[in-house]
Amino acid sequence: MNINYDEKEQNFLTEVRFFLREKLPKHLSEKVSSGAELAKEDVEKWHAILNEKGWLANHWPEAYGGTDWTPVERHIFEEECCFASAPRTLPFGINMLGPVLLAFGSEQQKQHYLPRLLDGTDWWCQGFSEPGAGSDLASLKTKAVAKDGYYIVNGQKTWTTLGQHANWIFCLVRTSNQGKPQTGISFLLIKLDTPGIEMRPIKLLDGSFEVNEVFFEDVKVPIENLVGEENKGWDYAKYLLTYERTNIAGVGASLHGLNQLKIKAARIKVGDKTLADDHNFSRKIAALEIELEAMKIMNLKVLATTQEGAAPGLESSMLKIKGTEIQQSINHLTRQMFGPYAACAIDSENGIRAEEFDLDYARLSSQSARASAKYFNYRKLSIFGGSNEIQKTIIAKHQLNF
Repeated sequence: MNINYDEKEQNFLTEVRFFLREKLPKHLSEKVSSGAELAKEDVEKWHAILNEKGWLANHWPEAYGGTDWTPVERHIFEEECCFASAPRTLPFGINMLGPVLLAFGSEQQKQHYLPRLLDGTDWWCQGFSEPGAGSDLASLKTKAVAKDGYYIVNGQKTWTTLGQHANWIFCLVRTSNQGKPQTGISFLLIKLDTPGIEMRPIKLLDGSFEVNEVFFEDVKVPIENLVGEENKGWDYAKYLLTYERTNIAGVGASLHGLNQLKIKAARIKVGDKTLADDHNFSRKIAALEIELEAMKIMNLKVLATTQEGAAPGLESSMLKIKGTEIQQSINHLTRQMFGPYAACAIDSENGIRAEEFDLDYARLSSQSARASAKYFNYRKLSIFGGSNEIQKTIIAKHQLNF
């Protein structure tokens, strides 16, 4: 694979940059670059802008509202969006449910749900994890029993990200207890205003409400909301998770984060020099940059595989492990970099002054607070989407054939 962009790709890069300069609202990029939380309206506005351009579902077939972009072009777009501090595309509908419907859904389901994903009519959330069944999804207990043209659903889901904004949830449910646990799981689409559903927010340490618990009590779901075949949901979930894990790798976000880290390190004074001149700190940055470049090339290879019609294999698990570790390392190093600012913020009342560190106190103490919040929040990366320990087991079992 040639890692240098050809003329067509260079022209596409220029087109993307021009689009972002012209169409990305300044208030959205400022929110993203500052680390502020995006409101539902912010995400919907950016989705609408991308959809109007025809770029929202850039990995879907053109016949269903996608593009003819190559894997490299999709990589360029993701990278440039990150560098421009554009909001990320909300993954649950476009990047997760969409590919499953395209691969396994009926034509009727594709014609109904896919346009509503694009125009923002439906906001989806994911109902996989349960208490006691997170990375080990085969242990899930939420049950769906077929009766009189409906599935009657009872059970509980947890860690449902942004479920408070959603009007639909795609769920894994148990429809059989025969055979291996994986063979009795089905994939259901459930409208969240159906009687019997309760959404309870989970308050995080920073006071925000990002995730939820969802309870189902005798919820009636039409049989036609089953995706694919009954008891084949495990196969569909594996297909979905390969896309989720590849996206979790977050190559573009890591490139942007590392670039911001280098810029800030070059501004922070340590004696007569800057932090970027510190040998130990610059060594850590260089090590991260090498790992990130290797992952970037691997990500392109995986995208090339999906372009040929195949779902990513073990590479998605490898990307998930390495990608999340790199993102966490960048956040950790960023937080380390802000150490003096954090100390100044804490101890300013005890006589330590900002000018002793050559700092803009108000600006940099707030940056430090955001860096710390992101560091703690992103500890989740190596857990959700299948914990990194589970991914290592998947790789080992495949390679050692046991």
